[in-house]
Amino acid sequence: MTSIRPIDDSISVAPQITPADVTEIARAGFTAIINNRPDDEEPGQPEGAAVRLIADTLNLKYTEIPVTHSGFSGNQVDAMVAALEDAGGPVLAYCRSGTRSCNLWALARVKMGDHPDTVMAKAAATGYDLTGIRPLLDALASGR
Repeated sequence: MTSIRPIDDSISVAPQITPADVTEIARAGFTAIINNRPDDEEPGQPEGAAVRLIADTLNLKYTEIPVTHSGFSGNQVDAMVAALEDAGGPVLAYCRSGTRSCNLWALARVKMGDHPDTVMAKAAATGYDLTGIRPLLDALASGR
């Protein structure tokens, strides 16, 4: 099983998961999986469709919001907001290392009304440094 890093009671992030991990994810109480990794980013990585198939059989919500290394778009942030609001319980978001998932979660939470300092503190407590996206967090906060 891959290493899961809880940010708070509603969200955890992880590096790449496999279809075999999905059963344990469901047993751990997650209700939704968000895949922030584009297919074919790296040779040998499990395809999102394979993860979705197992998630569907276990009645877990599954959403793909692929984020490349080129950055985040408003559409991706909006999709993350929608996925978080629709989850109905704890969410596991994953990418190659968990960093993009954490960053996208932070952007979504600020758009949903959380203060940038709050999401930065939660991420830092989990080992993620959001300093690089602080200007985006502040811009989202000021645009509310």
